[in-house]
Amino acid sequence: MSAVNLLIGLMPMIGWGVMPILTGKFGGRPVNQILGTTYGTLIAAIVVTLFNQTPMISGKDFLFTFLSGASWSLGQVLVFYAFSVMGVSRTMPISTGFQLVSTSLWGVFILGNWSSNVAKTIGFLSIAMIIFGVYLTTYSEKKTSTDVANGDVTRGVLLVLVAAVGYLGYSAFPQAVSVNGFEAFLPQALGMAVFSTLFALLSKSNRKTKPFATKSSYTNIISGFSFALAALTYLISSRPDVNGLATGFTLSQMNVVIATLGGIYILHEHKTKKEMIAVLSGLLLVVIAGIVTAFIK
Repeated sequence: MSAVNLLIGLMPMIGWGVMPILTGKFGGRPVNQILGTTYGTLIAAIVVTLFNQTPMISGKDFLFTFLSGASWSLGQVLVFYAFSVMGVSRTMPISTGFQLVSTSLWGVFILGNWSSNVAKTIGFLSIAMIIFGVYLTTYSEKKTSTDVANGDVTRGVLLVLVAAVGYLGYSAFPQAVSVNGFEAFLPQALGMAVFSTLFALLSKSNRKTKPFATKSSYTNIISGFSFALAALTYLISSRPDVNGLATGFTLSQMNVVIATLGGIYILHEHKTKKEMIAVLSGLLLVVIAGIVTAFIK
């Protein structure tokens, strides 16, 4: 792997890792965060499409890529709610773990991956390792009365579990049509922006907070630029002549390390010494197992 290809492969990791930290810094409610992020992604997608002179797709191709983007917005807004419940550093390993598991299971049962018994054995052992790693990252040395009363971790995990379905749709819908990444970028961004707009307009609780008149809805556009950078460079990284799908996907999923440690050290989500050991151990297991699942044939 050349230095240039490695740099391209690391850009999605950086973009997707930095995005949760930016939304945490810019603040706002989940509705503000999803509006800003999706609008920023849409702006970036329009610029890339015009610069690259990418033809606009239509029909089934457009519909499925549009639904892909809408699915991502559904998943991401639930993750934003999980951030508010249990923080970035606890949410991100769980979210990444669930995505790795759901993507792997989709590949096995729908796409026919891991065809041999050896591959299935290694794959399901890796999934078990991911689940255990995620469990370690949720460790809390001393549960506060609020944690016990409100079930913060349980509620957050359930939010992220449902969000994984949205993320799976983001990956699965484009597989049903034949479009390249650049052609899918703008329709996906449109799906993201339309979903977030409808979410802001139709939710009674959101209307009361006037999300379109809130500063954080627009400062979070920068978070959307971070997501767009990651999504675009991932499309390039996963090409066979650059890093390939397996290596590109594996490198991109290392964003969990940046986001988790950023939540702890930049957003100041306090961890005790024992909790830090558990988080780092869990991250290591998730990363190793994620690498293994990406390269199983």
